[in-house]
Amino acid sequence: MPTTSAADTVASATGRLLYRPDKGKLLQILGVGFGIAVAVGNSISVGILRTPGSIAAILPNAWLFLAVWIGGALYALLSAFQIAELATLIPFSGGQYNFSRRALGEYAGFIVGWSDWISTCGTTGAVGIVLGEYLAHLFPVLDGALRIKIVGVSAIIIFALLQWKSVSMGSKVQNFTTVLKGLVFFVMVIACFTMGRTAHAEIVTAPAVAIPAGAALITAILLGMQSTIYTYDGWDAVIYFGDEVKNPGYLIPRAIFASLGSLFVIYLLINAAVLYVLPMHKIAGNDFAIGLAAQRVFGQYGDFVFRSIIVVALFSSINALHLMGTRVLYAMSRDRLFFHQVTRVNKGGTPTIALLLSALVGVIFAIGKFERVIAMLAFFFVTNYMLSFISLFLLRARNPQAERPYRAWGYPWTTAVVLLGSIAFLIEAIREDRANSLLTLVALACSYPVFRVLKSVSSRKSENEPI
Repeated sequence: MPTTSAADTVASATGRLLYRPDKGKLLQILGVGFGIAVAVGNSISVGILRTPGSIAAILPNAWLFLAVWIGGALYALLSAFQIAELATLIPFSGGQYNFSRRALGEYAGFIVGWSDWISTCGTTGAVGIVLGEYLAHLFPVLDGALRIKIVGVSAIIIFALLQWKSVSMGSKVQNFTTVLKGLVFFVMVIACFTMGRTAHAEIVTAPAVAIPAGAALITAILLGMQSTIYTYDGWDAVIYFGDEVKNPGYLIPRAIFASLGSLFVIYLLINAAVLYVLPMHKIAGNDFAIGLAAQRVFGQYGDFVFRSIIVVALFSSINALHLMGTRVLYAMSRDRLFFHQVTRVNKGGTPTIALLLSALVGVIFAIGKFERVIAMLAFFFVTNYMLSFISLFLLRARNPQAERPYRAWGYPWTTAVVLLGSIAFLIEAIREDRANSLLTLVALACSYPVFRVLKSVSSRKSENEPI
């Protein structure tokens, strides 16, 4: 008997079908391994390069430095309890968009989905350009502003083509690139501890750095945790593939917690390795502390090793971003919040039009300069999580008897903790970047007429299509 995905039969509370399945459909063929691969592939990128230096600048003590990485992981773990329940209650592809739409309505879902899709595509473009810059350094023939953009755009297009055939192909590419990424970082860690003994001996004589005290210390710890939480983000990547995961009620929670555990171990090892070969004052304020550590360990080959590691990491990130962004746009179109034609899926289970549009927007970001747009969308990053936690409260209250394959540990207390934490981080984001926060609020107000137009057009056209 053929397997029917949950999304094929989903209906609203009124019994109205939320969307019509098209000629193709998403295939339930993904497992825990893919969930871990796409999370690690998405998360480990430029963030782990820059974050250690910024944290060391405000917390120049090895134990406090490591403590905030542990604290960030614990906060992410509390968040994971909540997201795991929502993802098994509403096991559809598309990420957090599904939670807000079901609990808070179509407009809230539109805001979450639209901001998530644009920011994912924007990140794809940014990663493509960074990839071009690193390849240009490794191969001078690729140097030059135009050539760097061509390389970045080419990478975006190539990975989109690799996914076009089937979700199975996209999964294989993700698994391979993530394993390769893990291996190169593992080699880097081992090298630091085995070949960096001379560098480590010099740390003993390094000058001590003053540590903040009192209220300044508390502020520094909170800011450090905020940085680590941003770096851990991506641990929930499997929720973008709810329709495609085999036995989602069982496998999604395991993929979420295994992904977070993998990221925690990798980040802790990387930072411990850097601390082993570099004194704190060398790490503080250094945007590429891992690169400096590679130079201390590998000497004249350090720069080549470091940049090669980053190139591998960025390949994996581009593939993961394509996979995730495509599913968000597909889900919105499926629910009549974008053009219904975008729900088309080929025989291999790939939403082709959604992939085409996602890659196209990624290319546009890579060609242009959209720093302000990305800064504005960072405001939505915390907001989306906050809305997800609110959604959990609402869905528990409205339908306490609904089948929940996984229930959030510690509810409602753990839910309240992460919700308050999200609100605190949101307030801090507004305080630190008022200009972009104001523009974000203006964009939010302008989004409503866009939402009404898209909903009206997509609904009108879909009524004329056969079920």
